[in-house]
Amino acid sequence: MVLLADSTAVSLVQSVDWIAVAPPLIAAVAALAVLVADLFLPAERKNVLGGITVGGLVLAGLALLPLRSGTRSTFCLTGGSHTCSYEADHFTLILQFLVLGGALLTALLSATTVREQELPAGEYWFLLLSSAAGAALLPASRDLATLVVALEVASLPAFALVGLRRGDRRSSEAALKFFLSSVTATAVTLLGVSFVYAATGTLHLTDVAHSLAAVDPRLAVLARTGVVLTLVGFAFKTAAVPFHFWVPDAYAGAPLPVAGYLSVVGKAVGFTGIALVTVVAFPSYSDVWGPALAVLAALTMTVGNVAALRQRPDRRLSAVRLLAWSSVGQAGYLLVPLAAAGYGNEPGRAVGSTVAYALMYAAVNLGAFAVAVLVGRTAPRHRVDDYRGLYARSPFAALTLAFFLLCLAGLPPGVIGLFAKVTVFSAAVDAGLGWLAAVMAVNVVIALYYYLQWTAFLFRPAGETAATAETAEAAVAKASVPRSLAAAIGLAAAAGIVLSGAPQLVLRYASAALL
Repeated sequence: MVLLADSTAVSLVQSVDWIAVAPPLIAAVAALAVLVADLFLPAERKNVLGGITVGGLVLAGLALLPLRSGTRSTFCLTGGSHTCSYEADHFTLILQFLVLGGALLTALLSATTVREQELPAGEYWFLLLSSAAGAALLPASRDLATLVVALEVASLPAFALVGLRRGDRRSSEAALKFFLSSVTATAVTLLGVSFVYAATGTLHLTDVAHSLAAVDPRLAVLARTGVVLTLVGFAFKTAAVPFHFWVPDAYAGAPLPVAGYLSVVGKAVGFTGIALVTVVAFPSYSDVWGPALAVLAALTMTVGNVAALRQRPDRRLSAVRLLAWSSVGQAGYLLVPLAAAGYGNEPGRAVGSTVAYALMYAAVNLGAFAVAVLVGRTAPRHRVDDYRGLYARSPFAALTLAFFLLCLAGLPPGVIGLFAKVTVFSAAVDAGLGWLAAVMAVNVVIALYYYLQWTAFLFRPAGETAATAETAEAAVAKASVPRSLAAAIGLAAAAGIVLSGAPQLVLRYASAALL
């Protein structure tokens, strides 16, 4: 009897695959190291914390290299279906690379911002690393509970980052609006997860898929409701309409590197969650989420691009708000392949199209925010008018920003932007969503207007107002670009150029990611 009990106990013990969990674990350990070091470092040496952050993110990124050999799973059930809660496959690898790379660029952008705006360094770096750890955990999550936990670990530090400029009313207001709307979306998602669990009796994604395919007819309405509600929280993270209203104020009120982080890593978290719950957990309910995502995609790209048209240079409106509305429009494009997967398009190819587009968007959008941080050092209002004649003042910044904007517009020499848009467009056509492809084509033309107008603005001569507003101190500051900021802009530009040189390789790797 004792031997039987012992053998049973041993069977319940499983080893953790530390190599598989290394990327998010290293980011979390680095966050703790920053928190402890902040207690002992004097104020004049707080810049060391930024170095720890960059080092931790680099090590987390290097931990992805052993995962290229194949799929690794851990935290698995010891009986029944033997499904696992954590799986490091190609889909996980490429999304974790996006998240950690985006967090690394954000850390490089933040070095000057933390110092010049006198933000609390310890809190800032700890919150950034904590959010990155949660975002890196989410692509590997293979049960609904872990997905929700990872979503909140990525989100909660982001609320604090948005409101970290103490004494700034706009920052506090943006953080509060972001927090309240996100908490509401999370509550709806948890309600949906509870409905799915009640209908299936499991939280593991593959087991949910099998159970929903043969759900009790008496629970069909409950299951459908759970499927829809579960998507709400992830749709909020992607800034899909009508869950987008927090975006402009949050981006404008947050420190600029944080706004860039939200626009890239925050969206990656949302799209990862949508891809996992739809393609892996809810394939039998594609008739529910397919049309819903198609409508969301059409609404999101249209609302985002039309609103961005209002941020015209001649109205002297905010460049940050233009990037915010642009990110909403880009979210609509990212939703198109996922919607196509619900209409019979090959799921692996659909997810691959979204991942490839997300990689392009992450590199060039963070690059655009990096140039905005540089310009914002001498023009804190972040108006589009401040970019007039940027080429004359800083050719490097103007040329890289022009490249990033052309990538977002899908025009040469931004080949990766054009390739990504054609890939997304093809996914809609192949799925029979001709109406959605037409809506996307119209929105691409609309977006050309404000992207090209801003690009042309960079090479126009500066007006008298802008010239007279410059002080001698600003001119000196403008002449010297901080090394960390130059590195961030250079890395983003290099990523865009490399992706433009080999776009098909990115799509081929991403298409085999999830299935």
